[in-house]
Amino acid sequence: MKYAIDEKRTVTLGGVAQNIRIRSSGEALPVLLFIHGGPGVCDRHWVLKNQSALAEICTMVCWDQRGAGLSWSKALKAEDMTVGRMVEDAHELLLYLKARFHRRAIYVVGHSWGSLLGTLLARKYPEDVAAYIGMGQFVSGPENERLSYEFVLDEAKKRGDEKALKALARIGRPENGHYASLDDLMVQRDLMTKYGGEDYGENEGIVKSVLLPLLRSPEYGLADIWKYYKGAFFSLRALWEEIVDYDLNAAVPELEIPVYLTEGRHDQNTPISIAQGWFEALKAPGKEW
Repeated sequence: MKYAIDEKRTVTLGGVAQNIRIRSSGEALPVLLFIHGGPGVCDRHWVLKNQSALAEICTMVCWDQRGAGLSWSKALKAEDMTVGRMVEDAHELLLYLKARFHRRAIYVVGHSWGSLLGTLLARKYPEDVAAYIGMGQFVSGPENERLSYEFVLDEAKKRGDEKALKALARIGRPENGHYASLDDLMVQRDLMTKYGGEDYGENEGIVKSVLLPLLRSPEYGLADIWKYYKGAFFSLRALWEEIVDYDLNAAVPELEIPVYLTEGRHDQNTPISIAQGWFEALKAPGKEW
């Protein structure tokens, strides 16, 4: 398909150069901003491939967040990375998109960690968000990590995976969502991915499941993959301990815009039961599961 808009662009958000990808079949279409997960795991290569048909009905915008992917810079420091700062970056991007495309408001899609960012954005700046769409909705860090750990432990027992059981015993259960180290978190996430909790039916580890799609995609060149790698771990180290303390049940009981959640029943990265409880209690002018 030939697109009316098909570009990579750098914009300054919060004083930091950040890269966005825009694809659309027409200038006048509604604008849909994708906020990726991780933190630091940019997904434009997945979005533009798997959701490509959306470009026929809207202007798709993929954003590599501060410190991630093509927006990573060695000049950034950990203190430059906070959830509040990321919300403000996202809002500045909304204002840029509103002005460029002459839109009253922008549709926002948040995936995983990006769903926390998207929800906080929609709560603080509802006048700039047409509707919020959550994918793999993050709600409660402590409960999220408890259920995700239990899934891996149960699967390891079912499979008789003694190596995994020893690794899980070594890292222990997370306390209020926190592991002793991020290395321990990555042990759990690697096993969760191998057991199909990230992509249902898949059995590759986390590095392989992230790296191979990058190598096969035209969105990131070989030189970009090094930035992607550096940005992913930089973002995780800088943001994770703050992220995992969030609980939207208390922080966001109400939104002033329509809310749509699209969830995977086999998702063990952001378990569906937590999102369902929050969604059922959420007050909003319109909502759909």
